[in-house]
Parts: sequence; C-alpha cells; structure tokens
Amino acid sequence: MAAARALRLCLLRLLLLPALLPGSAGAVWPQPQAQSFPPGGGRCPVPARRFRFAAAGGSAVGPGCAVLDAAFQRYWPLLFGRPTENEPSWETPCTELLVYVSTPGCDGFPSLDSKESYKLSVSKGSMLLSAETVWGALRGLETFSQLVGRDENGTYYINETEIVDFPRFPHRGLLLDTSRHYLPLRAILETLDVMAYNKFNVFHWHIVDDPSFPYESSTFPELSKQGAFNAMSHVYTASDVRTVIEYARLRGIRVIAEFDTPGHTLSWGPGAPGLLTPCYMGKVPSGVYGPINPIVNSTYQFVTRLFQEVSAVFPDFFLHLGGDEVDFTCWQSNPEIRAFMMEKGFGEDYKKLESFYIQRLLDIVSSLGKGYIVWQEVFDNDVKLRPDTIIHVWKENKMQYLKEMANVTRSGYQALLSAPWYLNRISYGQDWIEAYKVEPLNFEGSPEQKALVIGGEACMWGEYVDVTNLTPRLWPRGGAVAERLWSNETVRDVEDAYARLVEFRCTLLGRGVQAQPLYVGYCDHEFGGV
Repeated sequence: MAAARALRLCLLRLLLLPALLPGSAGAVWPQPQAQSFPPGGGRCPVPARRFRFAAAGGSAVGPGCAVLDAAFQRYWPLLFGRPTENEPSWETPCTELLVYVSTPGCDGFPSLDSKESYKLSVSKGSMLLSAETVWGALRGLETFSQLVGRDENGTYYINETEIVDFPRFPHRGLLLDTSRHYLPLRAILETLDVMAYNKFNVFHWHIVDDPSFPYESSTFPELSKQGAFNAMSHVYTASDVRTVIEYARLRGIRVIAEFDTPGHTLSWGPGAPGLLTPCYMGKVPSGVYGPINPIVNSTYQFVTRLFQEVSAVFPDFFLHLGGDEVDFTCWQSNPEIRAFMMEKGFGEDYKKLESFYIQRLLDIVSSLGKGYIVWQEVFDNDVKLRPDTIIHVWKENKMQYLKEMANVTRSGYQALLSAPWYLNRISYGQDWIEAYKVEPLNFEGSPEQKALVIGGEACMWGEYVDVTNLTPRLWPRGGAVAERLWSNETVRDVEDAYARLVEFRCTLLGRGVQAQPLYVGYCDHEFGGV
C-alpha cells in the first residue's frame, strides 16, 4: 500500500509540474548541450505573413541547395500551421532566420562522421543559425521550430536565447522491422519525419527476415515474388527504396539496410532453390529447411551477387549483416554438413561452421568497399573481424549488456547499444522512464573503451506491430532514447524530462503525429484539430 501511495504521489507531482514551468516556447527536445536566456527574458514577435528563411551573407550554401530549400518549405507550415494571427506593431519583429553554413556540400549523403553541431542566436530583431554543415543546419532548424510559441492573443513569438548544441553520440538510430508485418511506404516516410523532429540520424531498415521478403531485388526477382506476403502489394520496389533513401537524406538521416544471414532467412528459400540447408529426420530429408547452407559454393556466388546489388542500392558506407540467433539443429541433422565438419576439423562445434560462413561473407562485403555492423553473437562466437567492425549489442539478460559492452570495447571494437531500448515491449505505466534512465557508458572500462561507443538504436520489432499501432507505440517513448543519445550525460532529471516530453508530445500532435499520452493531461490542440 505504501509503495502504491508513493507512486500515486510521484505521478501527481509529475502531472502538476507543467503548471509550475515558464511558457512552452523555449523548452527543446532533445535538450541542447547549452542554452542561455538574457536577464529579464525578452521575446521577439515572429510575424507569420512576413517571416522567411534566408541564407546569411558569406554562407557556403545558399539557394538551390535541395537539403535546405526542402527544409525551409517543411518548417514554415510547422511553425505557422494556423494562418490567423495578431501582429503587434509596438515591438521590433523577428522577420527572418538567417542560416550560415561554413562548409560547402549539399548533394552528398550524411555519414557516421558528419558534423551536426550548430549555434542559434535570437535577439531583438535578429536571428542567426550557424553550422559547419547542412546536417548541422537541419538540427538547428528543428530546435528553432520548437522555440516559436504563440501567446494568448494569437501572436507568434520567440524568446531571446543563445544555444550551442551538438550530439553526444554520432549514431542515433531507430530500427523498423518490415518483414514480420509489412509497413506501407507512407508509414516509413512519416516515421522519418518524426525521427528528424527527435534528431535521430540513422534509419536501420530490417527489411527482410523469416516471415517475408518484401525487398524487390533486380538480381533475384523471385525472392520477393515467392517470399513476400503478397508479391504485388506487400513489396518495396526499387522506386520505393530510392524514395526512402532520398526522403531520409533531406532530413539528415542515413539508411542502413539489414540483410540478416545465415539465420532468419526462411523467406529466402522459395525464391532461391538450393540456398537453405535441407533438414533431415534420420537418414531422409524432412521437407523442412534451416539456415543458409554454408558448405556449397553456390551459396557464396548467390550472396556475392545479392550484396553487389544491395551495396549499389544503399549508398551508406555500412551494411548491417545480422548474424544473430542461428539455430544449429538443422545443420546437425544434415549428413553432408556433418561430413564437412569432420573434414574441416570442426568436430561438434557448430559455432565454427557459423564462423566459417560469416568470415566468407565479411570478406565478400569488404571486397565491395563496404563497412559492416553485426549483432553481438558474431563477436561472442569469436569470428575473425576487421578492426573497424561495429558490434551491435542487443541481449538484455538483466543488465548483462553492460558486461557485453565492456567486452566488445576491451577487444577494440566500436559498439552500438540496443539491449534496453526494445520499444516493441510495452508495460502499463510510464515505461519511457526506464529507457530514459539508461546510461550507455555505465560499464567498467577505460576512457578509451568508452570512446568506442558510437551510440545506439531504439528497436521496433514487428511481431505485434503494424501500421495501425506503429506510431503511438513508438512516440513519444522513442524520444526518451533520442535525448539519451543526443543530450549531455548530465541531463537526467526525470521530472524535468517529463515536463518537456509532455510539451513535445503536444507539438507532435500539432504536427499530425498520433503520439500516445505519457499520463493524465491534455494538449491545447489535440490530435485532429480539436
């Protein structure tokens, strides 16, 4: 009883907190690295009808830059979605945001090394956003959009402020699983929008898996014809994939595709005869198939051709090669594989057979000029890896992931964390708090080890998630992960985070995003324009 009463009091305090805070304009999600307000807290009217974005004098990037031009067009309606306004004549207005980018370059793709820092200065009649790259300018535009508020008289305004901001980690990702349930193209694009609002910068596209193969391959068209849920309606065409990649690029988001092997490949089998391992019942085939068959040359010819295509289609330097949850049962049942094991001196250790396959796969992908990310089992099973391999830690096991992070970085590999951020798992109450409290570097290790942690990813696996519940399950809970990966490690106050996340959730509703509530309360403008 006492514990329940304490919880209720805590929740009530959280509920009342927004009433104790200053106006919403000025609270940013994720929280910037440094923000200051002048003494007295001045504000500047922002007249919607006269406001414009413009390139600052001397900027290396100006009109004609698709990334910035598209961003300016997106953000204007986000700022001034309601056209009627009262424009005061008694104050000097802020009529334009000048954007200065110091480094040329607008046509490329964001990368792990992209600079996303920016500075934003707002004073009476003057607003300047400066960044080293267009990717930093995008992050600054999102911050600016959250600073513009509207008072009780209908006047748009922005508080005078100075912001210096940059991400804590360079890889801040979100995984979507489009195999267990097909997600329409529209749902992916809408998710990319909300990722940009949260300053996520990596879309990890877990595009195929056991249940279905929705990727339309030009090299092996039978894969989706035979492996998709529906080869006409539940596929991603070459045009769809290009659309996703460009839509993401314009928001400063990388697209990293995952083609997981040798396990998680049952949907590949119908379209690629001879690729999967025939399982045996005693001395005869059972008619069931297991992981990719690692002992035949045709497997490696197939994998080479498929990844040649994938490497050309997806421009990011990295591919995610999976490598997790390989079930050895089928391999153990197959007499040809058992004979191969004896021939190679592997004995009964099927991890060595898995390593044999993975090492050949990694050589193939390396030869194509790509880097790779693998799930932690590849590291755990002692596969020989390139020094620049990124290990993706996903097994939670009651905080055992911290030991895994220590082991991975002690071995000199870069690490990504997802174990505590499986957002497809839900529980009653404010489960965002557990995600928010995670500290990625809270493991035993040297400063050099901790520098090898390049970030993390929130994961939305698709067993129980499709287009009907993707958005409310993902947002605003995903914002907890976004702030942990962007903001300073000292930003840990849950009550302050609650107040800002509630406000941010209202912002998302105003932008047409069906983000679920955190707790009891309301937004001035509810979803659907109420």
